[in-house]
Amino acid sequence: MIPEGKYINRDLSWLSFNYRVLLEASDDSLPIYERLKFLAIYSSNMGEFYRVRVASIQRLLQLSKKISPDEKEKLKANEALLEAIHKEVFRQQETFGDIFHQQVLPKLAEHNIVLLLDTPSYIAHQEFVRNFFDEEITPYLHPELLRKNKILHFLRDTTLYLAVKLRNRPRNYEQLLPAEKLILAEKKRVRYALIQIPTHYFPRFIELPSIDGVRYYAFLDDVIRYNLERVFHGYDVLSSHSVKLNRNADLLIEDEDDGNLVKKVANSLKKRRVGLPSRFLYDQEMPSVMLKYLRDTFELKKRELVPGGRYHSFFDFFGFPNPQAPELEREPTPPLPVTEFGLYANIFAALQVKSWLLHFPYHSYDHVISFLNQAAVDSQVKEIYATQYRVASHSQVVSALIRAAQNGKKVTVFVEIKARFDEASNLKSAQEMEEAGVKTIYSIPGLKVHAKVAMVLRQAADGTEKGYAFLSTGNFNEKTARIYTDQGYLTSRPEIIRELKELFAHLVDRTYIPKAFQTLLVAQFGLRERFAEMLRFEMQEAQAGRSSGIFIKLNNLEDRKMIDLLYEASQAGVEVKLLIRGICCLRPGVPGLSENITVRRIVDQFLEHSRIFIFHNAGNETYYLGSADWMRRNLNRRIEVAFPIVEPNLQAELKELMNIQWADNVKAVTLNEHLENIPIKNDQPPIRTQLEIYERVKQGLLGKNPSSPPIPLLLSSHS
Repeated sequence: MIPEGKYINRDLSWLSFNYRVLLEASDDSLPIYERLKFLAIYSSNMGEFYRVRVASIQRLLQLSKKISPDEKEKLKANEALLEAIHKEVFRQQETFGDIFHQQVLPKLAEHNIVLLLDTPSYIAHQEFVRNFFDEEITPYLHPELLRKNKILHFLRDTTLYLAVKLRNRPRNYEQLLPAEKLILAEKKRVRYALIQIPTHYFPRFIELPSIDGVRYYAFLDDVIRYNLERVFHGYDVLSSHSVKLNRNADLLIEDEDDGNLVKKVANSLKKRRVGLPSRFLYDQEMPSVMLKYLRDTFELKKRELVPGGRYHSFFDFFGFPNPQAPELEREPTPPLPVTEFGLYANIFAALQVKSWLLHFPYHSYDHVISFLNQAAVDSQVKEIYATQYRVASHSQVVSALIRAAQNGKKVTVFVEIKARFDEASNLKSAQEMEEAGVKTIYSIPGLKVHAKVAMVLRQAADGTEKGYAFLSTGNFNEKTARIYTDQGYLTSRPEIIRELKELFAHLVDRTYIPKAFQTLLVAQFGLRERFAEMLRFEMQEAQAGRSSGIFIKLNNLEDRKMIDLLYEASQAGVEVKLLIRGICCLRPGVPGLSENITVRRIVDQFLEHSRIFIFHNAGNETYYLGSADWMRRNLNRRIEVAFPIVEPNLQAELKELMNIQWADNVKAVTLNEHLENIPIKNDQPPIRTQLEIYERVKQGLLGKNPSSPPIPLLLSSHS
C-alpha cells in the first residue's frame, strides 16, 4: 500500500511498475517462454533498482553521523522509505515464488521440460552429474574458507556464491563407530566457506540426459551443491545457501568542471566494481547464526540484508534452453519496411517531398541506418551532426558515421559518456570514431545530453545548402529499436533544420548562446516553460466553458511542478489522460485534487518508451514528440528536445496510435490513487495495443481511421 499524500514516492511508484511486469509472468494466455522472459525482466529490473536507487538511499544513511539536527527528519524519512521498500519487495518476492513454482514450472513440465530444483532428484542422473562436475566444473572452482576478523574477504558485484557450512572431519573418521562420530560432531568446530558460481564459463542451466522423451535441466549452482563433499575433503558439508551482493553502481564524479571528465568517468567505472553494498540477497532458509557470521565477515549493515529464495539472478532465464523452439515462444513480429521509400531515388529525394513518421519496433530501423549510410557515401553531403546516448554494441550507426568521416565528410558527434551502465560502451565507440576522424565531443559537466537528433547538410543542385534531420523519442540503437516502442521523424522542414544548427552550435561551443527556439522545445532553453504554457492554456479554455483536453504518454512522471499543473488542470475541469509506463508520482482520481485525471499503464512484449504530447488547443490540436520524461532530471539537468508534428496525416497516425493504446483492455491497467494496477474490464471487443498497431502498420491503415475495432474519441468536450 502506498502511503497517503499529495505525491507518491518515486521509488515505491517504480516498484508498482515492476510488480506489473511480474504479473505478466502469471498470464496463462502467453507462451510459457514469454512468461519466463518476464520473470527475467523483473529480476533484472530489481537488481538495477538496488544498485542505483536503493544504493543512493543507503549512501544518505551513511552520512547520519555528519548531518545537522535540522536534517534528522530527512534521515528518519529515508529510514522509513527503506523499510517500506524492503517490505514491498518481500511481498513481491512471495508472488514471484508462487508464480515460478506453482505456475511456470508445472507448465514447462506439461511440455516435457523439467527443471530439477532439489539435489535428491538427481538419482537418475547421478553418474552424469558426478562426471560433468569432475571433468568440466572442478577446474573453475576456487573455494575460500572464511576467517572473520582475520582476512578481509570481498564479494563481487552481482556475482552468485554458495555459502557453505562445514565441520572438520578427522583422518580416521571412517573407522569410528556411529556413537563416536556423534560425540565428535558435537565437539568439532563449525567453519564457513564461499564458492563463486562460475557463470562466466558455464551456462546457468545444465542439460541432463533425457529420459523417456522428457528433457531435464539443473541449475549450475545445484550441480555444485550436489558435489560439495568432493570440494571440501576432510569436512562434513552441513548446509549450503545462495548469496549475492549488489553494489552501488552510481558514478559519483566530483568536480566535473575541473579536469578531464573522460578520464574521471573511466576511473569511476573501475570504482563501480568495489562500490558500497546496497543489497545482500540471501536464502531466507539460512540459519540466523550463519547469516550473522556472513554479515560480520563482510561488514554488512542490517539494512543491507534482503531475504530471498533458494535461487538468485533470475535474469539468467533469458537464456533458459527451449528444446522445442520456436514453439512455446511468442510468434515473431518482424519489423516492417516502408515500401513507399522505394519510389524515390534516395532518402533525400523522399524527404524533399514530405516528412515521414516511423513507428518502432513495428517499422524497420533499417531506414534510419539507410539515412546515415546514404549520407556517408553521397558526394553532395558535406556535414553530419548527431547525438549519442546509448548505442548498440558493434553499432551500425557508429559504422555509418565512421564511413562518412573516411569519405571526407565533416562529421561531428556529441557522445554522452555519463549514460548509466553504457559509459564503457560509449567511451569505446567514441574512441573508434575519433580514430576515424570524427569530431567527438564529450559530456557537458553537470549536465546530460539526452536528446536524440541527427542532421545532414547537403549541397543542392543549385549550390544552396539543404538540411535533413532525424529526431526521435528513442536512442540511436538498432537493437533496442526491435524491442522498444518509439517514434522517429524524418524531415527537411527548414525551421527544424535552422534550430538544430543552433543546438549543435551550442554543443560544439558551450559559450555560444543559441537564438531563441521557436519550433523545437529544448530543455535548458524553455522546454519546461513552453509545456507549462500549453497546460495553462487548456485550463483557461476549460474555465471559459470551452472544449479542452490533455493526452500525454510518458515513461515517467515525477516532477512536482508539472504534477501540480496537472492537478490544477483537473480542478479547472480539463480532462487529463495519461499513459505512464513506469514511475508516476501523481495520485489520480482523488476528489478535489485529481478527479479528472486518469492514468493507465501498458506492459506487453515491447517496452513502451515513446513520449507523446497532445493538447486540444482550442480545436487546433498540437502534437509533440520528444526525448524528455517529466522528471526533474530531464527538465532541469539535461539537454532534451521535443519537436512538433504539424503534418495532418502524421498527426492522424499519432492520434489513432494513442487512441488504440487508451482502448487497450488486454494489457493495459488503470492506476488508482494508491498506484495499484487495476485490470480494465469492459464489454468492448478485446484490444491488445501492440498487436493492433502492428497489424495496422502492416496493412498501411494507421492514421486511416478504420471502422474496426471501435476506438473511443480522443478528447471529450466540456461545455
